[in-house]
Amino acid sequence: MRIKMCSLHVTDPAAAHAFYTGTLGFDTLLAMPEANLFIVTSPDSGGVGLLLEPSDNPIGESYRKGVYDAGLPAIVLGSPDVRADYERLSAAGVGFRGEPTEDPSGLSAVFDDGHGNLIQLHQD
Repeated sequence: MRIKMCSLHVTDPAAAHAFYTGTLGFDTLLAMPEANLFIVTSPDSGGVGLLLEPSDNPIGESYRKGVYDAGLPAIVLGSPDVRADYERLSAAGVGFRGEPTEDPSGLSAVFDDGHGNLIQLHQD
């Protein structure tokens, strides 16, 4: 077995799609604006999809907001160079919660995706 797709509740799927493709560099797996359906993938994922799920369901919105309000990352993205990605994304206007930090698990940094989620970058 392998992961084929997972979802991330976002406040605006179309705007999140623009951020994840335009700013983060993900590829579009599926875009159906008329259905508010957007699935992205990272170029090296082997086709694993990330569904940018609308947060119009009260249960999904409650979960998204609870995780965000607790300061917890909704997902972790691997990066070969967290410091370089931090500099590149900061220059593009992405809001980080602080500079990259190192702990026993490695180097990481957390940013706000602007669509209701905190995302952790972790060095591969």
